[in-house]
Amino acid sequence: MNGSEEWARTKQQLVSEIKKLGFPESLGNEVAVNLGSPKAMERMIAYLHYVKPRSAELIVDEMLAICSDIDRWKKKKASEAANAAYNEMLDAGL
Repeated sequence: MNGSEEWARTKQQLVSEIKKLGFPESLGNEVAVNLGSPKAMERMIAYLHYVKPRSAELIVDEMLAICSDIDRWKKKKASEAANAAYNEMLDAGL
């Protein structure tokens, strides 16, 4: 399965979970687009399955928390890469 097929399949699962909870399909579509990746959508699906939020606000709040975690992880990885390059430069000498 290629990346776009995986994304589409995971998006459909997310939309289905949101609809099962009584929310509109459009909410599921927007959440999927904002999360962006299958891994993030899978995390949201797990939240929906186990927590069963009763308001759209709780769903959006969790979506924002997931997006924030992903952003924090990306910044951490970028910082680690920059630090490794700097240390390599120091070890090799200027």
